[in-house]
Amino acid sequence: MSLFSDNIRNLRVKQKISQEKLAESLAITRGRYVKYEDGTSEAPYEILKKISHYYHISIDLLLSVDVRKIPMDNLMKLEDNRILLPITVDREGDSFIEIIPHKARAGYLSGYSDPEFIENLQHISLPWLRNGKFRAFPVDGDSMPPHKSGFFIVGRYVEKLGDVMDGKTYILLTKNEGIVYKRLNKNGKNALVLHSDNTYYKSYEVKASEILEIWEFACSFATEEFGPDDLSPESLKDVLMELRREVREVREKLA
Repeated sequence: MSLFSDNIRNLRVKQKISQEKLAESLAITRGRYVKYEDGTSEAPYEILKKISHYYHISIDLLLSVDVRKIPMDNLMKLEDNRILLPITVDREGDSFIEIIPHKARAGYLSGYSDPEFIENLQHISLPWLRNGKFRAFPVDGDSMPPHKSGFFIVGRYVEKLGDVMDGKTYILLTKNEGIVYKRLNKNGKNALVLHSDNTYYKSYEVKASEILEIWEFACSFATEEFGPDDLSPESLKDVLMELRREVREVREKLA
């Protein structure tokens, strides 16, 4: 038997679901489903998607991990569960940092789970970023000084909503807004409050069911030089405050 067949059998037994009921939910016959569970037939992509959505578990986990060893209750609960988090790796198996360019920003909402979309992105490697999956996102607007349009935020992928820490900054991919970079605070079990460091912008709440991905701030870099206005006392103060915050976070991680 394959790992996939073991997984779907274990999930079905754990939830005390009959083969007949599960097959009906998948809109297939019981005889066809039994072949997937006993490993005599491979499930096509459309069936994989249906099973993934039925159990609220991603396809990559169904195919590659023994789900009995995963604390399912701690995984991030989303209305439309992620199907796949594709990544690119080098010859040594270390993951690259894919860069989402400004021109691909809008397309990321529909392409974030598409392996072909991710593989076609440019990528870099930063030696000090280890132990995690990283991706670089473009900054749009002036809501999070000193970061502005022309900057990129490198984020570390966050698997569980419970790992989000109040007061820290994150890149979020949401159904309604696409990519946003904000300072977060948890508001109840299934919602987050998003704050802008620029007080001109009001805070607002996002439900967990609207969140597709969360990436914790790891570092940032600029692709455009600073202009004269960027060197005003107020701007320099913002830059120094941000650097101080980043240094403090690095010290906390090293402690």
